[in-house]
Amino acid sequence: MSDNSEQISRRDQILQALAQMLESNPGARITTASLAKAVGVSEAALYRHFPSKAKMFEGLIAFIEDAVFSRITRILQDFELADERCERTLTLVLTFAEKNPGMCRLLSGDALAGETERLRQRIQQFFERIETQLKQILREAEMREKKVPVQTASAEANLLTAVIEGRIRQYVRSEFKELPTQYWNEQWALLSPTLLRDKDLGGL
Repeated sequence: MSDNSEQISRRDQILQALAQMLESNPGARITTASLAKAVGVSEAALYRHFPSKAKMFEGLIAFIEDAVFSRITRILQDFELADERCERTLTLVLTFAEKNPGMCRLLSGDALAGETERLRQRIQQFFERIETQLKQILREAEMREKKVPVQTASAEANLLTAVIEGRIRQYVRSEFKELPTQYWNEQWALLSPTLLRDKDLGGL
């Protein structure tokens, strides 16, 4: 039991060190040698916990997925209105990104250049899941609130996803100076009124 706990702890330590290196060395390619040095172990020890660097990146991506989508589930449980569900979902992603700069290099694809295609597909699937969730929220507004999307739910969900993805890319490009939540309240105030209209105004 203690051996297993120690193994989990070392795995977490490796992932935390990797995330920190992604944050502190923007634009730099991370090697297993530099990561092993940061953790204070040999490269061989790294590979006892993760068979490849790709698996280490996958561990971080899994953390992102679990953290974000478990909280989105809570949002859907705690809030009824589509507008608020969308706003809180988007704010969640932007706030998570802001608090985890190193993870943003994965979300933007910046740290995945030259890595396996599987990792880039995993990030693509992350944003596709966000977009699908937003689309579902907008479609459910008709049943819940008698409101329908001003445009199509697909077009609006795609726009909202593009906004948060763009803010994350700006964060990485500015080397974490331009915060994802900067101007967000004002930007949401512009976006929100354009999403839904009352269903009975359909012909107008």
